[in-house]
Amino acid sequence: MDNLQSFFDQMKIEMSKQTDDIMIRIDEKLTPFRQEMQELRAENEKLKEKIYSLEKHKRLNNLILYGVKETEKSTVDLIQIIKKKFKDELNITFEDRDVNTIYRIGKNNTENGKERPILLTFVNLWKKNEIVANKRKLKNVYVSEDYPKEILDMRKKLQPKLEEERKKGNYAFINYDKLVIKQGKPGNEKRKREPSTSPNVKEHPRKQQLAAKTNRLNAFDIMRNRSNSLPSANLPTDQIA
Repeated sequence: MDNLQSFFDQMKIEMSKQTDDIMIRIDEKLTPFRQEMQELRAENEKLKEKIYSLEKHKRLNNLILYGVKETEKSTVDLIQIIKKKFKDELNITFEDRDVNTIYRIGKNNTENGKERPILLTFVNLWKKNEIVANKRKLKNVYVSEDYPKEILDMRKKLQPKLEEERKKGNYAFINYDKLVIKQGKPGNEKRKREPSTSPNVKEHPRKQQLAAKTNRLNAFDIMRNRSNSLPSANLPTDQIA
């Protein structure tokens, strides 16, 4: 019986060794495939970043306009409507040549009474930025930058956090796909850096100015006294008054 148990124990040891050897061999064969998979993942991430960058650059000069009534009959009419809107309410002008693309997004379905948004692409980025900086002055029209769907979803997820930080009194905003938070309200840093208004601090520069002016006056007095005394020293005794 003891011999039988010893035999089974020996068999277990041998099977365990064989299993370990098999696993090592399999692992050695799989190692090149694992490395290749890692390289493919890294390459995939690089491609994603390139696509992300290209997509962002492609939409950089774009604006989306919501709420503009669909009364135009052609692209030329649409440009004139937008030009007048920006001129009257933002005091911003641009020429037809400044526009690269303008069209309504989506299928025409005016029966619903909903205006389709307008995609407006400028030739120059500075003109787009000028409109974005003044967009709050527009009446009944909302202007937004053109974001990919993935970025829009990300911005929606960040919105609750944005509102929470603003309720805390922090200065917060969403910059493309990231939430930027600054402690306190804007302008606090400038106030902190202002020099102290202590009366003692104000007096020091004034005292230094007065001291410098007094020293200059004393120096002039000394020079004048010396210049007056030199001729008298050189004159004969009988010519001294």
